[in-house]
Amino acid sequence: MENQKIIQVEEKVPFKMLLPLSIQHMFAMFGASVLVPFVFGINPAVVLFMNGIGTLLFILITKGKAPAYLGSSFAFLAPAGVVISKWGYEYALGGFVAVGFLGCILALIIYKFGSDWIHVVLPPAAMGPVVALIGLELAGTAASNAGLKDEVIDPKNVIVFLVTLGVAVLGSVVFRKFLR
Repeated sequence: MENQKIIQVEEKVPFKMLLPLSIQHMFAMFGASVLVPFVFGINPAVVLFMNGIGTLLFILITKGKAPAYLGSSFAFLAPAGVVISKWGYEYALGGFVAVGFLGCILALIIYKFGSDWIHVVLPPAAMGPVVALIGLELAGTAASNAGLKDEVIDPKNVIVFLVTLGVAVLGSVVFRKFLR
């Protein structure tokens, strides 16, 4: 485990790593690709089908250099919810299409000029505090979900919260080298 090799963008993933990475991608995609459609009232089969088409296009365009799964994102839940409640579902769909076009334009810019400019616009030193602030902002929500802000605390919720926290902390310590 100490001699882990970093797989560069131009390299193919070694065959023995394909199955574990595939399973990891499956678990990562499943929550968003099934839960997000339920939140918006969309058939998950349609979303999974379109995710598959997007993934196959990505693999064809990148010639299989980067194993990735393209799927739903929780990042769109809040803005899409606001747009749907104010203007309707069709405007949210228009927003999704607009974001897709912007992503294509950004991809063309990166293709033409490279990605070094991203570190100038969004330096890693600035992104760390942003990620920390997002986590701190969500701490209250996590406490509410765990039932720690209720007048009467349900022991079952606290047990689930503590087990989840314990697994996350233990996993980050035990699998520290694996996660690098």
